Amino acid sequence: MTRMMVLGLLLTHGPMSGYEIQQMMQSAKTDMWAYVKPASIYHALKKLRFEGKVVLETVEQTGLRTKSIFKITTDGENELRKLLIDSFSKSSLVFPTTLYTALTFMDNLSNEEVLEALEKQETEIIGIYESMKNGYREKERYIGEMPGNIEAIFQNIYAQCELQLKCITEIKNMIKES
Repeated sequence: MTRMMVLGLLLTHGPMSGYEIQQMMQSAKTDMWAYVKPASIYHALKKLRFEGKVVLETVEQTGLRTKSIFKITTDGENELRKLLIDSFSKSSLVFPTTLYTALTFMDNLSNEEVLEALEKQETEIIGIYESMKNGYREKERYIGEMPGNIEAIFQNIYAQCELQLKCITEIKNMIKES
């Protein structure tokens, strides 16, 4: 995921530093669903550079700080195409396995314990949902009308959150009725 994200951002937005890649992902809330950590961006840039997929275009000096600016190469563009095709080909369906496993063994807890834990999960999902909505609005202010592919990402994220919240509500209702 990190390789594809780094190469894609370099191709789309031109030469950037690792920090700029990180900031771009954070401002658009991409880091929330792509699960790309800052350290993995720098690791990917180092590895991609070693492989010839990116090159160090310049090193900028600002006071005592240096900033390495990377640029995607033709090999990097080909690698991105390969990663994109592979990603579109594979199923991206992810089940909430932690929840399913807990449901399997929920009889080992009291109803109150399960309800309290589900409330925590519900609060966390609502927080993610709201954060993603804020990310959408921020991105919309930044780029104007949302391209269809980006709209599809956000709509799917919203649907996933809503589906999970519906499931939690149904479980809570089942427990309360028992």
